[in-house]
Amino acid sequence: MILVEETQVPEAALPVDALKRHLRLGSGFAEDDVQDAVLGSFLRAAMASIEARCSKALITRSFVMTLNEWRDDTAQSLLIAPVSAVNEVTLVDGYGAATVIDPLRYRLEQDANGPRLKPRGATLPGIASGGAAEIRFDAGYGPDFSDLPADLAQAVMLLAAHYYEYRDETALSQGCMPFGVTSLIARYQPVRLGLGA
Repeated sequence: MILVEETQVPEAALPVDALKRHLRLGSGFAEDDVQDAVLGSFLRAAMASIEARCSKALITRSFVMTLNEWRDDTAQSLLIAPVSAVNEVTLVDGYGAATVIDPLRYRLEQDANGPRLKPRGATLPGIASGGAAEIRFDAGYGPDFSDLPADLAQAVMLLAAHYYEYRDETALSQGCMPFGVTSLIARYQPVRLGLGA
């Protein structure tokens, strides 16, 4: 399975001014926007890190998930949540010929943690040997940063500030995330069950 982000978070959706206030950066100067690009990059990095740990898309954008076989032909889990719409399901045969599936043959089962593509009949359409299915969908809490739950928005601000404050530090351990951030995102992280569960 491969998940590809087809659209990026737009610049206008990044809360650069809110991060400036959070960092208590000076204002009223002629070059107030000199660090905007840097702050935007830290916000993008913080969002990407939180999304990776939570399997959640924060700002709504389009994704395509490609798979060579259904994990379960009665319900295919999507790799990221929350999903607002499935836009298209395409079957590609072993020779590269694509067939768009009629939307009346499937539906989205919305779930905050595990959205799924489900058939309207008994099973999802078959994937040819050597072929693939491409599922195009929109995922995220909304088009703007203000659409995020308050705890996730705060986690993004804290992590972006952490990246800003330690931008020159190379001795931090790999995967370092401040405790405040991990506690804010804990309830959004997927529960992983071991073999004995």
